[in-house]
Formats: sequence, C-alpha cells, structure tokens
Amino acid sequence: MTMSNGDNNTTKNETTPQTTPPPTDVIVQTHHTATIGGRSLTYTATTGRIILKSEDEKEGEKPKAAIFFVAYTLDRPEEVSETAHAASRPITFSFNGGPGSSSVWLHLGVLGPRRVVLEQDGHLLPPPYQLVDNDFSLLDKTDLVFIDPVTTGFSRAVPGEKDKQFHGFKPDIESVGDFIRLYTSRYHRWGSPRFLIGESYGTTRAAGLAGYLQERHGYYLNGIMLVSVVLNFLTISFDTGNDLPYILFLPTYAATAYYHKALEPDLQVDLRRTLAEVEAFALGEYATALMMGDQLADERRAEIAARLARYTGLSTRYIESTNLRIDIHRFVKELLRDQRRTVGRLDSRFQGIDRDSAGEAYEYDPSYAIIQGPYTGMLNDYIRRELKFESDLPYEILSGRVHPWAFDEHQNSYVNVGETLRKAMGINPHLRVFVANGYYDLATPYLATRYTFSHLELDPSLRKNITMTHYEAGHMMYIHAPSLAQLKTDLDAFLTNTLAGRQSVD
Repeated sequence: MTMSNGDNNTTKNETTPQTTPPPTDVIVQTHHTATIGGRSLTYTATTGRIILKSEDEKEGEKPKAAIFFVAYTLDRPEEVSETAHAASRPITFSFNGGPGSSSVWLHLGVLGPRRVVLEQDGHLLPPPYQLVDNDFSLLDKTDLVFIDPVTTGFSRAVPGEKDKQFHGFKPDIESVGDFIRLYTSRYHRWGSPRFLIGESYGTTRAAGLAGYLQERHGYYLNGIMLVSVVLNFLTISFDTGNDLPYILFLPTYAATAYYHKALEPDLQVDLRRTLAEVEAFALGEYATALMMGDQLADERRAEIAARLARYTGLSTRYIESTNLRIDIHRFVKELLRDQRRTVGRLDSRFQGIDRDSAGEAYEYDPSYAIIQGPYTGMLNDYIRRELKFESDLPYEILSGRVHPWAFDEHQNSYVNVGETLRKAMGINPHLRVFVANGYYDLATPYLATRYTFSHLELDPSLRKNITMTHYEAGHMMYIHAPSLAQLKTDLDAFLTNTLAGRQSVD
C-alpha cells in the first residue's frame, strides 16, 4: 500500500501481514436405506475430514493433519433415547494396511453398505465397474467408521506440517488412536461397545492400538477383528539367517500348487488333508533339517528336497539350488514358469503374464491388478456421487509416498505387536480377538499367523478369547463370493458372542 505525506511529498511502502486461516473440519451428511440380511435399514453416512491437533505445551492445540473418514450409523428409532441407543449399538473402527493403504478394501469389499462387483471367484470384469447394495455388510450389527491414515485417501498433513512425521510405526498408531478418541468424543460414543477391524498391516496397527488406546486414553475395547494377519514380522521376513518364513510359508505354497493342479494325484484329492500333511512336515522334519544347516547329511538333504518338491510342485533340482529355502518372490515366478505364467502374492489363485518367463521375480502382482482398477474407480465415483463429498485431491488408494516407513523403535529387531496384544488382553480380560486367514494368501500366510498366536504365551484363561477362521481364498478373501458369505457369518457370530458375554456380566 502507498501512502502520501503532504508535507514532504515522499511515499512509504507498508506491507500488510497476510494471515492464513486455520484449517477447519469439512463434514457432509447424507441419508440412505439399505437391505442387509433381509432387513430394510435406514442410516446416515457422515463423510469428511477432521482436523487432528497436537497438545503443544507452548503453543496449545496445534493443527497437524486432516484425517479423512466415512462413518455409517444406523438411524435411532424415535422411541429410543440417545443414551440407550449408544449403549446398545456397537461401533467399529476400520482401516487397511500397506503401510500406505487407504480403507477402501474393507470399506467397499465386505463391511460397508455398498460393495464392488467382481466375478464370483474374484476375477476382473471389463470396465466400467459398478457398486451394488452389500447384503453382507456389518452395518446390521455395528456402526462403522472407515479411517484413512495420513497420506492415504484424502488425509494429509495441514499446510506447514510434513506428512513424513506420521509415516512410522509409533506415530501412525498415535495419530489413528487420537482420531478414534476424538471421534468417540465428538459423536458421543463412549457409552458404546467398541471394536477395531484391520487388514494386513492394519492388523499390526490394530494390535498396537489395543495397547495405545488403553494406556493413553483409558479406552478399552470389546473386540478386535484381524483380517490377514501380521503381528510378528520375524515370521514373514526372508532375511539371511532367518529360517522361520521358509517353514511357515510352505503350506501356502502347497495350497497354491493344489489350486493350479501342480501336485501329485494323491495330494489333489482334499485340500485340508493335504495341508495337514504339509504342516506336520513343515513344523517337524523340515524345521529340523533347516536347523541342522550345513551339518545336514547329503542323503537326508536329498530326502528333504524330494519332499519339498512333492509339496510345492517345483522340481527337486530347483529346490536343491535354493539350499532347501524357497523364497516367496521366487516361488510366484517359478511355479508356472513352464506355462509362461506367474501367480499372485496377495491371492495365489490368480495368474499373470510377464514379458518373458526368465528372471527370479514377477513384473507385477496379478492379484493386486484385478482389484486396483475396480476399487479405485468405484471409490472415487461413490464418494462424490452418493456421499456428496468433493475434493480435487487424488484419493490415494495405495500410496508409495509413505515410504520409507520408520520403525525407529525396532532398530536391530523385528516388529512384534503380538506382545502388545498379549498385554492388552491381560489388562482387559474381556477383550476378544477374531482372526481371518486365507489359504491362498502368500503375503501373510495362515501358518505364520497360527505360529504367532501359539507363541503369545497367553494365560490359559484367555486363550478362549481368540477365534480363528480359514477361507479358500487369499489376502482379501472377500473378493471370493463363497468366502465373503462365510466371513459375514463368522463376523456376525463373533460380534454376537462378544456382546452376549458383555450382557452376561451386566
């Protein structure tokens, strides 16, 4: 701004400070009706971004991040009070993993009132894709809140803050936990039964949250639902000197070979019988052989190689060349190499086509390729068209921008939140845990999950609090129609039984 001084005809430049308004919440509500389990339900969808603030001793509450969420709440009958409705109506907070994944998979795959349409077995349909009413939604049993951690979905650090501060094991748990506490307070749900459901790295987050919510906020949970589990990273890390993954992945290699009809005829008759045989070998003779290392006699080495070939569909010569240690990233390329096909990591039922059949690893995961397009397209359309939330930001479905992911608390060690879960269950003996495994999941194999839970050293009185289920599908078992139906049945039973236990105490 230029001002004139009448006495000396000089000018002076003055700059007016520009202030940026603080970020604010952006919330949209819409109203819907859905038929779930044969019942017509009316519900409210709340979609938006809530500003998460830090508690800074010097600066007070300081905006740090805008957390995007979608919540579905069953409408309260007029004759029921708000307090009574909250006390009887559970709430479940949901997230996926990655790290770097939005909540889209559980949201539009199994839990929400709308779901993406794929072929019955999960194969890709031609675009454009579509959503349908989800008869398998959990909304008939519990209200649902889908959370996108920072840098996933539409969640971002606010201007002046860096996303990187949220990209790590501990800050991720803290930011998601603080959002859960804030949402619970804002929407008056402290009196409700409370659950978490996470998938993949989301199970790591869920177990961590069980401890963080209890210890930081006094926030006790009724139950945790874990889909495709990794709590102890020792079980899935193919590092030199760590033989455990080779043992725990073996049954899933066998299941994959079974599906693609690569096993000997006697092993192709019954999947579960075959897996029982492979599990016994893996945890017995194979584990012992690997423990022997170079001291293993040549004759015994040849016997183990032959058994591995029988259970994996790979050649004895190939297995001997791996020193009896089959890496997942090699297996997905090797199994169908003679057919010039690869198999999926997230779901080994699916096949991919690389440029050639050489090399040690595949070019892409065919089981991710079949879901990426439909889920991305439908989420972007659904958010804007039906939920009426507008944003020009890209919705980060599965973002690489969160990497490198920091594990500062686990330098020179493997992440193991199994111990966090054990302690949380000891403090809160009413906490129940549901575990869903896919037989064809090569990302988080089912035997690794069983191993983790059998090594929690839980008190015998708490072991009954764990429910473990298995499905003839992969990491996202719900893309397989029969598994989706069974998962709904199993989740319903878990919620019903958990709440029944609560009522018996009342």
